Amino acid sequence: LADFTTLRDRLSIAAIEDMTAAVQRIRMQKSFREIAKIRHVCGLACDVFDGLPGWVHEGMPIAELFRRFKIEALAASVDDVSYLVGSAGPEGYDDIIAPPDERPVAAGDVLMLDTGCVWDGYFCDFDRNFAIGKPGAAAQEAHCRLYDATEAALAAVRPGCVAADLFRVMDAELRPSDGNVPDADDVGRYGHGLGLQLTETPSHAAWDRTEITAGMVLTLEPSITYMATDGSPRMMVAEEDILVTAEGPDLLTRRAPRDLPVID
Repeated sequence: LADFTTLRDRLSIAAIEDMTAAVQRIRMQKSFREIAKIRHVCGLACDVFDGLPGWVHEGMPIAELFRRFKIEALAASVDDVSYLVGSAGPEGYDDIIAPPDERPVAAGDVLMLDTGCVWDGYFCDFDRNFAIGKPGAAAQEAHCRLYDATEAALAAVRPGCVAADLFRVMDAELRPSDGNVPDADDVGRYGHGLGLQLTETPSHAAWDRTEITAGMVLTLEPSITYMATDGSPRMMVAEEDILVTAEGPDLLTRRAPRDLPVID
């Protein structure tokens, strides 16, 4: 900051303008080469998630699980696993950004990993949920609701809609007026832009009126809270990456199933 101030003072004949909004607008519109890179890294990370049930097992410490995921991703040819968060707990989890610890995953847990792998400078950003053994009814219901919320967004996203529209249709699936389903998680947004940065504009939030246009790469990230059998709160998050085209959405990630995947 001191260097910037010095430079500004020395450039007395130049005006310093904030270009943040302009850079954000440029980054939202992806070129064909940028799209190809994001599609490629999404595919690599999908391959890693597809293989995960083959090496995760009951009793595996969460920290070891994180290390193994990074090893598998690097072996799959990503350049870096710049971002990896997750959690596991009985019937669900209550934190999605906690650092991994040595607690072993156990039967009845729901495991979630959310990764931002990088290839040639561009990110993917999506997660997957898994049940360790037979999932409880509440966790299964939550996963189905998240799938349905994502489907609603996929049906709604078109050039000309705004980011708030995507929030609205997902929130309607997660928080219908009858109140007979688990509650949406009040995180403020259900996804965002993606590219050179893990999170870019726009935000799928009630306040964001950014127009969605063809060439944008977006995440769809609904989240939900619910109660475990013992009455304690749990949460679940789902996330997919999409390209917006003139015809509608093009999934860059391989779609997670509606039913919560089980690792026996």
